[in-house]
Amino acid sequence: MQCIVSAGAKLHSFADAAFALGLAGLSISARHVQELTQQVGKELGGVRDAKAHQRRCRQLRPEVTVTPQMVAVEVDGGRLRTRACACGRGVHQPENKEDKIACLVTLQSQEHPEDPQPQPPPSFLKPRRIQRLVQQMHGLVGGESAPETTANPAPDEDSASSSDAPETEPWGPRRLVRTCVASLENSRAFGPMMAGEAQARDFYAASRGAFVADGQAYNWTIQRGYFPDFVPIVDFLHVICYLYTAAHTSTRDESQRWPQYVAWLRACWQGRVVEVVAELEKEQAAVGRPPPGETLAANDPRRVVAEALSYLSHNAERMDYPRYRRLGLPTTSSLVESLVGEFNARVKGPTKFWNRPDGAEAILQVRAALLSEDSRLERHFANRPGSPYRRRTS
Repeated sequence: MQCIVSAGAKLHSFADAAFALGLAGLSISARHVQELTQQVGKELGGVRDAKAHQRRCRQLRPEVTVTPQMVAVEVDGGRLRTRACACGRGVHQPENKEDKIACLVTLQSQEHPEDPQPQPPPSFLKPRRIQRLVQQMHGLVGGESAPETTANPAPDEDSASSSDAPETEPWGPRRLVRTCVASLENSRAFGPMMAGEAQARDFYAASRGAFVADGQAYNWTIQRGYFPDFVPIVDFLHVICYLYTAAHTSTRDESQRWPQYVAWLRACWQGRVVEVVAELEKEQAAVGRPPPGETLAANDPRRVVAEALSYLSHNAERMDYPRYRRLGLPTTSSLVESLVGEFNARVKGPTKFWNRPDGAEAILQVRAALLSEDSRLERHFANRPGSPYRRRTS
């Protein structure tokens, strides 16, 4: 059972899992792999919900023997396609659903008396790399392509990735153990699931904790409700996206757009967000404000500048990056961003539609157990009862 479910959660499809198991000498159909994987996924979902309930009743005790010193909770979301169940073969009533994913990680880092890196990393000052990074970030949220720069940058790497994050610098925190929580439920139900996992790992007793996410309002509702003592931090990579698009859709001369982005980047990196907000307000007055009730194009300067101004204004209190670096805390949500990609590798595809909601929820649970670095899938099978209908002999 463990081999079957692990293959169903790891490989690209249940058919691939059945083929791989056949090579190992186990003859099984893809449909049977799917049924067993979904069965175990429902069991794992029950364990997750039980943790949330026990914490709410103040009955959940930590499952670890050593209290972590530094922890981080990062949350993000992806998209998967679903279909109505019990409607026969084919795709009926297709809908795109958001799968919320939380990454709970223990970290290792040192505190510093001063800012260990007062200037932005060189990777944030390479035009081609930043352009690709912004395009990737826009693709994750379904936006349009980022505006192209007319600068003549020096050659740099061919792709942008999580290695661009400040955490890859020598002073950045290092990941120790990661576990994850995933669900199709709304944020009201997802918050208790995250809190149950955090309580089981004794996160609330850690000496340092950070809650990192993008600017979505429900993320900070979860933070205030379930992680109020964790330092709230807005992902710096999302800040880069807003600064870059605002600088490159303005009315100023093209040769000044990249320098403007660099100036705004440096100001935000050094914690001078108020100055950037004041300059964006002047920029908004120059390009004009979006007309009330009118939908503008995604690349309309009025809309782009307004979105950047709104994002920075609402999240300014969560953008004290020099302080976060001194405390050794992460400043980007790169860990959960890469985790979302690992989920997408299994649940997304041009022909993949998951039954709504049980089929999608089940595959998310086995995938989460497989990607968690605490051997929880193996422990689940070690403690899982056998069939009550099978006669056992000594």
